[in-house]
Amino acid sequence: MMKRVVLALLAAVSASFGIAAASPGAVRCGKLIDVRSGKELADQVVVFDDKGVVTAVGAAAATVLPAGVTARDLSGLTCLPGLIDVHVHLTGDASEHGYKALALSIPRQTTIGVKNARLTLLAGFTSVRNVGADGYADVALRDAVEAGDVPGPRMLVSGPMIGITGGHCDENLLPAEYKRVGEGVADGPWAGRTKVREVIKYGADLIKICASGGVLSKGDAAGAEQLTLEEMQAIVAEAHKLGRKVAAHAHGTQAIKDAILAGVDSVEHSSLIDDEGIKLAKARGTYLVFDIYNDDFILSEGLKNGMLPESIEKEKKIGRLQRENFRKAWKAGAKMAFGTDAGVYPHGDNARQFAKMVEWGMNPIDALRAATLNAADLMGWKDKVGELTPGHYADLIAVAGDPLADVRLLEHVSFVMKGGEVEKGN
Repeated sequence: MMKRVVLALLAAVSASFGIAAASPGAVRCGKLIDVRSGKELADQVVVFDDKGVVTAVGAAAATVLPAGVTARDLSGLTCLPGLIDVHVHLTGDASEHGYKALALSIPRQTTIGVKNARLTLLAGFTSVRNVGADGYADVALRDAVEAGDVPGPRMLVSGPMIGITGGHCDENLLPAEYKRVGEGVADGPWAGRTKVREVIKYGADLIKICASGGVLSKGDAAGAEQLTLEEMQAIVAEAHKLGRKVAAHAHGTQAIKDAILAGVDSVEHSSLIDDEGIKLAKARGTYLVFDIYNDDFILSEGLKNGMLPESIEKEKKIGRLQRENFRKAWKAGAKMAFGTDAGVYPHGDNARQFAKMVEWGMNPIDALRAATLNAADLMGWKDKVGELTPGHYADLIAVAGDPLADVRLLEHVSFVMKGGEVEKGN
């Protein structure tokens, strides 16, 4: 019954958007940023076929367009690949935290996801990894986007997050008589393996685990390890055996190191990572994902949006340390991908993190690579997205000015194309 309600809601929303199929085309860019080389190329043309895949990129004067194709004129703008955020919660909303979130049904969360998917796409983020959603609402949203029913970015989704009883991934806001248990709760190695199989059964593309406590959860310490090394090893082994990557929510120092030793593909937040953890991440090739923008939003807007006072206190203790450790990990040469925890703050503001990444040690091109080449690699999509070269999707955005000189320009995207279809701009 619930599935029929969700599908009906998605169909109703989709009718207003009129999403069209791709056709061959081309875009002429005043400048084009080659994220791999870091160079800005002048007067470039990007050509794509009717499947929305790039077939040629080159100087406008030397590139022959297919018969009947006229290049869309973006000669006054700087083009770059569609951006990627590897840590979002599209079915969550920044205004509905803490006890306020208990009032949201799964169908309501799904329709919130429809709104947020569109906002994210229009902000220039053409691919995302959704790492945690109730009731497989993110699976429904992904499928609706893939079917062309609603506008949104390309999505990999995790479904419910896996964690321990009473932990960050459990539901701890209600008293015992409600007997509310988080969908992803699994205690012990074999329970963890079983939960991996379950979420994959219902459509998960990747596995999200809670290795440590969290900032926005009730009754736990953000730095405390929750899943044991043995539990994480079992979960990772099962996920990898079934062809899924694993993202580990981990603020705590030991939780980070144990998650890396267990073989996770990325550590999310990474707030209290130490030198040993950074060395482990480098040695194992583990991606670190630091969400270093949302500290500002949590401290300034959190209470009015329902965040618990204890969450604000936890953030006060951890936010600055996370930023300092971001700088330390970057200087040490750890692999990093762009992830923001969108949903903690309003969706569509994802690009505000670029300025923080530059403030805390990166230069603009490396911040941009984190949101293109690196993010695509972490998602397992490096042959599809993350750069504008033949064989990749024609996911292209454009801004006025030079984002390598002023990275804040990425907060004001003028043009968005996904798979050869214009989503924003003329």
